[in-house]
Amino acid sequence: MADLVTTAALVFCILAVSTHLLTVALTLYRVSAPRSRSRATNVEPVSIVRPVCGVDHFDEMTLRSTFELKAADYEVIFCAAREDDAAVPLVRKLIAEYPHIQARLLIGDDRPTSNPKLNNIVKGWAAARHRWIVLADNNVLMPAHYLDDLFQSFTPGVGLVCSPPIGSRPIGFWAELECAFLNTYQARWQSAADTIGFGFAQGKSMLWRRDILDDAGGIEALGAEIAEDAAATKIVRSHGLDVRLVDRPFEQPLGLRTRAQVWDRQVRWARLRRATFPLFYAPEILSGCTLPAAAAAVAATAFDVDPLMALAGLLSLWLGAEVLLAHAAGWHLRWHSPFTWLLRDALLPVLWVEGWVGDTFVWRGNDMSVAEQNRELAVTNKI
Repeated sequence: MADLVTTAALVFCILAVSTHLLTVALTLYRVSAPRSRSRATNVEPVSIVRPVCGVDHFDEMTLRSTFELKAADYEVIFCAAREDDAAVPLVRKLIAEYPHIQARLLIGDDRPTSNPKLNNIVKGWAAARHRWIVLADNNVLMPAHYLDDLFQSFTPGVGLVCSPPIGSRPIGFWAELECAFLNTYQARWQSAADTIGFGFAQGKSMLWRRDILDDAGGIEALGAEIAEDAAATKIVRSHGLDVRLVDRPFEQPLGLRTRAQVWDRQVRWARLRRATFPLFYAPEILSGCTLPAAAAAVAATAFDVDPLMALAGLLSLWLGAEVLLAHAAGWHLRWHSPFTWLLRDALLPVLWVEGWVGDTFVWRGNDMSVAEQNRELAVTNKI
C-alpha cells in the first residue's frame, strides 16, 4: 500500500510539473511570436464601445488611451447608466480634448438582461456605425496598436478575438497578489489553452464582427449566461467558429487594492467558471504548486531523499519558470513576486472550494447569483 501511495505521488508530481512547464512554454511562444513577424495593419473602420461606472485609480489613463490609437478610422462610444455617474465629467473632458476623434457619450439605464454591465453597453452596440465592434472595459489600457493586435488574431475560422487582463502598476500588497492571480497564473493558462485550440472568451476586450452576434439575437443574447464571456464563447462555437486571444494581452493598471476586493473578485470569477464550464473548472484544484509540492515530499522519503531538498527543488523549478515568463513577456515582476506566487498557490485550494459552495456575489453594488433558478432575479440594484 505504501509503495502504491509513493508511486502515485511521484507520477502526479511529474505530471503536474510537466504540465506547468508546458503551459509556460506555450505562453512564452505566444508572447514572443509578434516579435518575429510583422504586425498586421488594420484598415477596417471600427466602433469601440466602453462602459463606464464610477472612477478608479487609473481610469483617466485607460480612457485617454482610447483616443491615442494608431488607427485610420474608428469611433468611440462611451456608455453610462446615469447622468450623475462620477465617470461622466471625465469622459466629457476627454472628448473635448480630442475633437478630431469621433467620440460620444450615451446615457441610459435600460435593463433587457440580468447583467448590469451588459445592460450598460446595449445602447452602444445599437448606436455603433461599423461592422466591426470592440467591447472594452473602462480599465483596459489600450496600446497604440491595440486594434492592429486584435485584428492580427482574427484569422479565417475565427469568430471572436479577446484578451485576458494583465495586471500592472500595483500599489500595495493586495494589488501585488492580484497581479499574481492575473498574470503568470490565469493569463498563462488561458494563453496556453488558446494555443492548442481551446480558446475561451474574456470580457475585458472583445473584437466582434457584428453579424455573428446579431445572427444569435443581438447583444442581448450575451445575457443568456450570468457571464457575458461564457455566453460569447458558446455563441461563437455554435457558429462553427473559434474564439482566439491576442498574442500579447493588454494591461489593466490596478492601483490600490484591498484584501476584500482581490478575494471577492477571484471568488466571483471562480463561481462563474464553475457555473458556466463545470467540467473545465473541476481540475483547477490541481493547477497550483501546493499539491505537487506535497506529493514531492511524500515521494522523496521512498528514495532516501531529504523531503526539504525535494520541496526546494520543485519550487525552484516551478517558480523559476514563472520568473522567466514574466520577464520575457514584460509583465509585472519584482524581487518578492515568487513569494506572492507561493501565497497565491496556497490559496488556490481554498478558492476552488469557495467556487463550489456558493452561488452569489456582488458586482459594483449589484447582488447577483449564478444559480439557474435565480437567473431572472439575479440582480437587485443597490444604487
